[in-house]
Amino acid sequence: MSGRPRYRLAFPREKSDGLAQDEAYFQLVEEGGDTWIRFHDYDEIYRRPGLYEQLFYDRLKCSSPRKVAQILQSAVAQSDTHFTELRVLDLGAGNGIMGEELKKDGVSRLVGVDIIPDAERALYRDRPGVYDAYHTVDITELDDELRDDLLSWRLNTLVVVAALGFGDIPADAFVEALNLIVTPGWIGFNIKETFLDRSDTTGFSQTLRELIFSEYIDVYHMERYRHRLSIDGEPLFYFAISGRKNADIPPDFLDHIDAV
Repeated sequence: MSGRPRYRLAFPREKSDGLAQDEAYFQLVEEGGDTWIRFHDYDEIYRRPGLYEQLFYDRLKCSSPRKVAQILQSAVAQSDTHFTELRVLDLGAGNGIMGEELKKDGVSRLVGVDIIPDAERALYRDRPGVYDAYHTVDITELDDELRDDLLSWRLNTLVVVAALGFGDIPADAFVEALNLIVTPGWIGFNIKETFLDRSDTTGFSQTLRELIFSEYIDVYHMERYRHRLSIDGEPLFYFAISGRKNADIPPDFLDHIDAV
């Protein structure tokens, strides 16, 4: 992405105390006037070449794609599988930053899925050729043709980076994606540290905790690290988690969990 445009960005003057992470916003100064954009208004961000990278990676120092790739390598190294044999489903693939990381590491196949049409357009604009296939779809509403297509890739790894929680990818979508990869398979993802705290009683948090400590997944590597900075310059800590999928998750797994 050499030669990408640079934007004038500004954060609110007041402290963001009490503002949820998914409610953070910034000011984009453009010729036509200033625009206030929420961090999770991804469609608005993806429409502007390089804005996503400038905001989250240059300004806020996001480190998650590299960290998740590293802990996935750590998990795979504990087996007789070679990292280059991985056939990866990248859920919440966005404009391909995680895919680009994995491609540098030499994975065999990459299939991206995202629900935002502007993400796919940004991918082909910014990183054409990273994925072997890319689909804009709600993974919980796959038709038979697309499901068969995804299964035909014999995907053996699921990665989800900076997309779990905050309503971006709900628990049932995570479970659906995990069931699309073969058994045994690999998984690498990250999650905000508070989502693993038992004081968080949301359905999403309950689902993640139950999955991590269930017979369906063996956790090989879990590491707390700085995901990125907040708009106030404070570190936001996440857990990076990698492990082995042992079995498909049954349809009734979510039945006793209230909200996802």
